[in-house]
Amino acid sequence: MKPMKPMTPMAPMKPMEPMKPMDDAAWWPAELGRPNSAGAQNQRRYAYFGDTHRLAVQQGDGPVRLYDTGRHRIQGFAQQQGDSSASLTFAGEDGPITLESLTPL
Repeated sequence: MKPMKPMTPMAPMKPMEPMKPMDDAAWWPAELGRPNSAGAQNQRRYAYFGDTHRLAVQQGDGPVRLYDTGRHRIQGFAQQQGDSSASLTFAGEDGPITLESLTPL
């Protein structure tokens, strides 16, 4: 019986490539820049741009709708589950803000 050969050492790992910017994946108008926060649920996407007081919302493959958030500083998002007319509500400094209360542009 022959003796076992030593194991071949592992090759050094290659460094990971840096992540590519996600600008190509932006679904909102480019002039808005990068959002403070963004999310999606129930076929609806939303992105909040605090510096310009804008909110972008897209339902399914429909058009992107922009809203003026006025003096509101949006801190979080919540969607009511259920039927297709699900409401979108935002958490703000002064309490809940509904999408319907914002001014469409």
